[in-house]
Amino acid sequence: MWLYDTAMDANEVPLKRLVVQGELTYVTATEVRTELQGAELGSFFSADVDEIRQRIEAMAWVRRASVRKEWPDILQVYVVEQRPLAHWNAGQRSDALVNEDGEIFRADKSVLTTELPYLAGPEHAVDETIEAYRQAQELLQLNGHSAVSLQLSERFAVTVILASGIELRLGREGLLERMQRFIDLYPRIVEHKQQPIESIDLRYDTGVAVRWLNSENDNKQTNKK
Repeated sequence: MWLYDTAMDANEVPLKRLVVQGELTYVTATEVRTELQGAELGSFFSADVDEIRQRIEAMAWVRRASVRKEWPDILQVYVVEQRPLAHWNAGQRSDALVNEDGEIFRADKSVLTTELPYLAGPEHAVDETIEAYRQAQELLQLNGHSAVSLQLSERFAVTVILASGIELRLGREGLLERMQRFIDLYPRIVEHKQQPIESIDLRYDTGVAVRWLNSENDNKQTNKK
């Protein structure tokens, strides 16, 4: 009984050191330590590693964690952070992000180190929204363009906004074919009229509808080709 009481006593066999490992960008060892200071950990023998792991995984930027004890007084924590892919439905939930596996999470965006695209779509179609973005972005980047935003409507129609500010209306069908049509026609559109383009509607079997911005009075002009 004396041996058992001693082993369970945090004062007799305390955990003295916390070692936090992992490729950390959004979470610091200090933040993990602060999270664990909220409650008693117990002794080396009595500390519940599953409970400690759950507390760490409850942190917004932590996707998963593993915890183990190392004799005589070390608590080893390995942290895997969330890997954000894009903002998610930013107009509705300003703190929502989606990770590279299509999981939505909420975290402090002020710590982001890179610019992320904005994705919007039905809550039941996260995977479809991400897949449309990845397909569009891959084809665009191969041809000197880049998407900064993609919206998937309730009817699964796709709208893309490019880094140049041009809005591409792609509709529900033939995403890659319509994207390729934009890429093929874009040089001719630019040569046709030296004005900023507001949007290009590719929801036609052949041709496109182009809307220009009039730089003088901001009137919108539309031409079909």
